[in-house]
Amino acid sequence: MWKELKNLFAFLTVLPLQMDMDCLTDSAKLMWCFPLVGAVIGLLAGLFGWAVSFFLPALVTGALALGVLLLLTGLHHADGLLDFGDAAMYHGTTERKIEIMHDQLTGAGAIGLGVMTYLVTALTFGSLNQTVAIGGFEVPVLLPALIVVETSAKLSMVVGTWAGKAIHKGMNSPFMDAMHGRNGNLRLAAAFVVSLAVAVPLLWLAGLVTVLTAVISGLIMVVIAHRHFGGVTGDVLGATNELTRMVCVIVLLAMLP
Repeated sequence: MWKELKNLFAFLTVLPLQMDMDCLTDSAKLMWCFPLVGAVIGLLAGLFGWAVSFFLPALVTGALALGVLLLLTGLHHADGLLDFGDAAMYHGTTERKIEIMHDQLTGAGAIGLGVMTYLVTALTFGSLNQTVAIGGFEVPVLLPALIVVETSAKLSMVVGTWAGKAIHKGMNSPFMDAMHGRNGNLRLAAAFVVSLAVAVPLLWLAGLVTVLTAVISGLIMVVIAHRHFGGVTGDVLGATNELTRMVCVIVLLAMLP
């Protein structure tokens, strides 16, 4: 179990863990732990945000916390967001859209979607300037928000993998196979339970709504991907993570007093 967890964290983060040749297979088996990895990433970024909040304004703190969040993931999903933006904006055949998604060029669709996503996310994190009581301590709400939102973003990828149809064999194939195999429904249920176990104790009703938002966002991304590309790719799943993070933090901001 430790080897599989090590490979999962090595795959999803830049933490100094050595991955081995079974990295993709092990990560796919533990896809139900994606939200747990998100919680750890969110915790690290949240602690950083809490520390700098003593010295910097809320908007700057939120932007820097998002930057740490992205750095911890190695911008692994940012590439998928940009590729998805370019391909989805193209008006043409499904085959050409898939080609655009896989090429090395960065067009207006990628830049526009990337700037909008990260700008809105940073500004929304920066607007979370309330405090919340956790374990008898008053902490900036940015800390639990980062944990809950990143947990939910990772859940959306699990939902997208479970609900989507694979277009071709690729890096995402082990994950698609794992979520469509005999234990796919069980992995999805476990990921959902893990997400609730993280989000609800931290933010109660707002945490519950954020998790449900992630499920809906993941399903919507699958519908969009099937319409544009005929199925789901690794880039689509990466875009799902980034876009769901943005949507979830907006919903969370609306839910908090």
